[in-house]
Amino acid sequence: MQKEKSIIESLLPNTGITINGNNPCDPQIHNEKFYGRVLRQGSLGLGESYMDGWWDCEKLDEFFHKVLSADLDHKVKDDFGMALKIAINFVLNAGRKSKAFEIGQKHYDIGNDLYRVMLDKRLTYTCGHWNSPSTSSRSMTLDEAQEAKLDLTCRKIGLKAEQKILDIGCGWGSFVGFAAEKYKANALGITVSKEQKILAEKLYKDLPIEIQLQDYRNINEKFDHIVSLGMFEHVGYKNYRTYMQVVHKALKDDGLFLLHTIGGNRSVRTTDPWIEKYIFPNSMLPSINQISKSIEGLFVMEDWHNFGTDYDKTLMSWHENFENGWHSIKENYNDRFYRMWRYYLLACAGSFRARKNQLWQIVLSKKGVSGGYKSIR
Repeated sequence: MQKEKSIIESLLPNTGITINGNNPCDPQIHNEKFYGRVLRQGSLGLGESYMDGWWDCEKLDEFFHKVLSADLDHKVKDDFGMALKIAINFVLNAGRKSKAFEIGQKHYDIGNDLYRVMLDKRLTYTCGHWNSPSTSSRSMTLDEAQEAKLDLTCRKIGLKAEQKILDIGCGWGSFVGFAAEKYKANALGITVSKEQKILAEKLYKDLPIEIQLQDYRNINEKFDHIVSLGMFEHVGYKNYRTYMQVVHKALKDDGLFLLHTIGGNRSVRTTDPWIEKYIFPNSMLPSINQISKSIEGLFVMEDWHNFGTDYDKTLMSWHENFENGWHSIKENYNDRFYRMWRYYLLACAGSFRARKNQLWQIVLSKKGVSGGYKSIR
């Protein structure tokens, strides 16, 4: 056990982290078995041992910022286990149609009470835009940052009244509701979450929108524009080309498609094992290379906008709301869930802060915008 502790400690000198140190980002170890568990299981062991109460950290977000900035995620991992997981994903195709609704059941259906406490008033479960020219980033609220993102999306596609727009992976209807309310568009949203559909229809019952429970591969209509905000992370690399072909078929020739997705700095075929097991099953982050291959011959890339640092602010706002509202929902969950959800939000915030993850908005056209597309920020 002492040897395992020494190995872990030997990785930390250049990170600014000290085991059982005095800084808020220093982990406090309560169970000495922690060291062996992390060495054997990597990120899965790190996350599960936190959920089990084996260690604590006052500033988890900054702990992960420092760990990831030092590339410890690459130094401590089970290469054989990762290779096996990649092989399993390659053979089974985690994003295949038969598993399309699993993410809805395991993540988005766990409780609308949780998301109503954590998210903004429109229940927008994607990155906010905190650098809107009309508002200082220091004074923006989460509600304002999310409305700024929704409006930015509408402006990027040139949305006009009476146009028919599709949102693939519409969540609780924040974008379709905003597009119908502010831009007078006719909007259809599709989701794989029963709970999202029920609440979205309740929230926007007085607007000209429709919410359908369906997989994206069953889309068979034509739209003036299409958007997808935070859904592409669930598609899987084996299905990227199919996804783009579906969008191409459904988009009118003069329409625009806006893809809003978290992205990674390198191409992968799987995801972090802790995230896979507890948060987003069958998920993975696309790379620039993977996206570019999926659109080749189908779309013209008109604009590629990265505002990944805004996700750090968004996640920290969600965490603050979650902590402040936990007392009102804790009877529906247990302490292990609380620790899991806190770990999820703050680990992801640290990852975006370390620039390991990005947030891209990509505007695509079928034949190129005549005269050129004017980038909007």
